[in-house]
Amino acid sequence: MNFYTASDTGRVRTQNEDFCYASDGKLGILSNLFVVCDGMGGHNAGEYASEGAVRLMTDAILRAEEAYDPYDALSIGIEAANRTIHQRSVDDPTKAGMGTTLVAATIFNSDLYVANVGDSRLYIFASGNLRQITRDHSYVEEMVRKGLINREEARHHRDRNKITRAVGVLNDVRIDFFDTPIEEGMQILLCTDGLTGMMHDEEIAGVLQTSADVRQKAETLIRMANEKGGTDNVTVILIEV
Repeated sequence: MNFYTASDTGRVRTQNEDFCYASDGKLGILSNLFVVCDGMGGHNAGEYASEGAVRLMTDAILRAEEAYDPYDALSIGIEAANRTIHQRSVDDPTKAGMGTTLVAATIFNSDLYVANVGDSRLYIFASGNLRQITRDHSYVEEMVRKGLINREEARHHRDRNKITRAVGVLNDVRIDFFDTPIEEGMQILLCTDGLTGMMHDEEIAGVLQTSADVRQKAETLIRMANEKGGTDNVTVILIEV
């Protein structure tokens, strides 16, 4: 397994409120863990929330001796991060309302296990096809599912950045879980909406299907997002199985 992480502030924002974590070392019962977060909130609270979520999550998984499977470990980690970030937002007025998206993945035996809160995404690219595994928790995604707008309209909707779930905003957090078998040659992409807001899935697939190495592909995705406007922080983790 090869992987590479890349993050960039973009061409409009003044600070990077994304945060990512990637490790193929053992963490509790997990043999590897990959996490991407996109923070929100003023006065540096978004940056605090995204980095804090990763650190709190990994610490909780490391200490979770009672975890019995990957879903359990991911759930324990995300719920622990949510409780602490929410409490800190209540205790500190400068961090009121802070929160973060979170998408996490681990490869366990022959399967990929995924947890998601918010609109950061996980895709798999296999046999020439790109498939989004996660489902966005966002206002426009709800409208698309209800048939009120189409996918292209959602990309340009004025409320496209409004999310319906985040880590740390409420005392309890709702997490979506997914799993899919691992195939030889599969590529796994975790990313923030700084990438998907700038690039269509077809453009992302075009980069992943090239013969470039994992580092070159990740950096190309960052560069293309910036060339298309770079209106947000953009972060990717690319894994090749």
